[in-house]
Amino acid sequence: MTIVEHALTTPWEGVLLEPAAGNGAGVLVLAGSSGRIHRERARLLAEEGFLTLAVRWFGGPGQPPGICEVPLETFVAGVDLLRAHGASRIGLVGWSKGAEAAMLTAVRDPRIDAVAALSPTAVTWANVGPGHDGRDRPYRSSWTWRGRPLPFVPYDDDWLAEPRPAGPAAVLGWYERSERTYADRLPAAAIPVERAAAELLLVAGGDDRMWASLRYAEQLTARRPSARLLAAPAAGHRLVLPGETAPAPSPHYDYGGSDQADARFGAAVRPVLLDLLRGTPPVSQSVDDGS
Repeated sequence: MTIVEHALTTPWEGVLLEPAAGNGAGVLVLAGSSGRIHRERARLLAEEGFLTLAVRWFGGPGQPPGICEVPLETFVAGVDLLRAHGASRIGLVGWSKGAEAAMLTAVRDPRIDAVAALSPTAVTWANVGPGHDGRDRPYRSSWTWRGRPLPFVPYDDDWLAEPRPAGPAAVLGWYERSERTYADRLPAAAIPVERAAAELLLVAGGDDRMWASLRYAEQLTARRPSARLLAAPAAGHRLVLPGETAPAPSPHYDYGGSDQADARFGAAVRPVLLDLLRGTPPVSQSVDDGS
């Protein structure tokens, strides 16, 4: 399929991929804390007929250098652009922190028809990296809406002083400890997916060692029973869809799973994801656990 690629520089760096034979649906693709423009995933979706937009939502010109008080209006602007280019159905596909952003935006923008939250959280977390002031402490919210920071759960930095094996770190324990330390902050920071008009797909690996995405996904489905949950016990934090390049091992973080498990899970998730974005009614389907 012929795809016209439009490079974007304002209001953010990004790429808009316009298929010659579009299906009428538009998708905003959000990467996680890497800060990258998820061009490869966007192209795969464009090849399926979706008008696809992938943007840099922090670390670019005029943006905070880290995930610190990022305006959710950043993503609303993406919806505006997709609608302006003729998309009649809008989907958001977010991974990790991008999933957090996608769900929080859908709560506030009723024009969003579908959200696929890959390796999600159930709460709003504190900043990851510095804000406009160049500081990453004291902790602040990752997000704002209409200029006001969203309630958030801080991190318990005492975890950083605990002894642990050499090599890439599994930061799952940091999040779990922070939930215990700041248990009183959890209710206010809960992502209220029950208030979103969008259909919701949650995708989580049971061997996620970054944060407890499967437990979080189960919490989200408890609040939003109509949400669909796809889980694979052997998969980790980094889902790999067919046609995507498997990410290189990180020298810093242990994401869990394996190349094989993450790819097998991605192959099972792909048709469900495409049906969600197209608005096709879901069918019963088992998911290969990648073991």
